[in-house]
Amino acid sequence: MAGGPLALAPELDDFRRQFEDVTTAVNTLIEPLRDDQFAWSPAPGAWSVAHCLDHLNATARHYLPLLDEGISEAIRRGIYGEGPFTYSWLGRLFVFVNEPPPRFRASAQQRVHPAASRPRHEVVAALRAYQVQYVDRLRQANGLDLSRARVRSPVAGWLRFSLGSGFALMAAHERRHIWQARNITEMPTFPA
Repeated sequence: MAGGPLALAPELDDFRRQFEDVTTAVNTLIEPLRDDQFAWSPAPGAWSVAHCLDHLNATARHYLPLLDEGISEAIRRGIYGEGPFTYSWLGRLFVFVNEPPPRFRASAQQRVHPAASRPRHEVVAALRAYQVQYVDRLRQANGLDLSRARVRSPVAGWLRFSLGSGFALMAAHERRHIWQARNITEMPTFPA
């Protein structure tokens, strides 16, 4: 078989690496944890490691269809281009404020709240599957102009970002909540 699959554009390949790094970071974080540690919450109403990761699952369930819509629209409209791409200040700002450590505390919208309780294997399997789905969307976006193609914001439907900013935002958001989950395991009151 000649050639093999089409290589990802450099920016998309960087996003692919970021999503794969999320999977690696999650595996490293949860591997030593017992189920009770995975589900431990520092206070009533506070999130556990399980909640942080399940929030990423809920966000992916909500955001992947928006990515699909943005990619389909860009293909339909013929918005193709080669990078490197430049993104708007607003898109860069949203990515910046989502990078860990958090610059301010924000409450998650109800539609992306984690389940009250889900078995560890379900949370982790879903998270790994969503990382694969993000990489699949990167492959679908290969060849598109990542600065001109648009995707709706997962927070405010009236707000639209460049597709490249949308991928960067999601990767930053995932890093933020992995950082949060790691901090939970480092609390003095975390179960030994």
